[in-house]
Amino acid sequence: MSYPQHSTGMSSHPEIAEMRERLERTAASNRAIAIEGMIVLAGVYAAISPWVVHFAAQPNLAVNNLIIGITVALVGLGLTLAPERMFRLAWIVAPLGVWLIISPWVVTAAHGSRAGIIWNNAWVGAITTLLGLATMGLTVGMTRRRRR
Repeated sequence: MSYPQHSTGMSSHPEIAEMRERLERTAASNRAIAIEGMIVLAGVYAAISPWVVHFAAQPNLAVNNLIIGITVALVGLGLTLAPERMFRLAWIVAPLGVWLIISPWVVTAAHGSRAGIIWNNAWVGAITTLLGLATMGLTVGMTRRRRR
């Protein structure tokens, strides 16, 4: 006996077209595009900042900024290229920004002579945290609209 094959995935959901359209509208909004682009730029700057601010001589902090910066930039790039898959991961940008703020004290013993390192990480960390919170606000708004 042959059984008919029915698709049980989301592709057969009756409201899939409406959900995709709503997600694309949110992801294509000017605010979302601007925030995603700024997240990528903040991540790239955090990654290259040891060489821009000249603290590459401190390898622990330089590697820390490089790894965190690449991670932030990749999350921003993922939000740009595949927002429907990445919007639940957007919250990670805010804690990474907080880590950038506190990392000069955690990774190395920051002294007064390293004021440039502290100011650099404080500014890029604060900007990254704010961008992460803004992205979380967009995604929370997107999921609330989806439930209505």
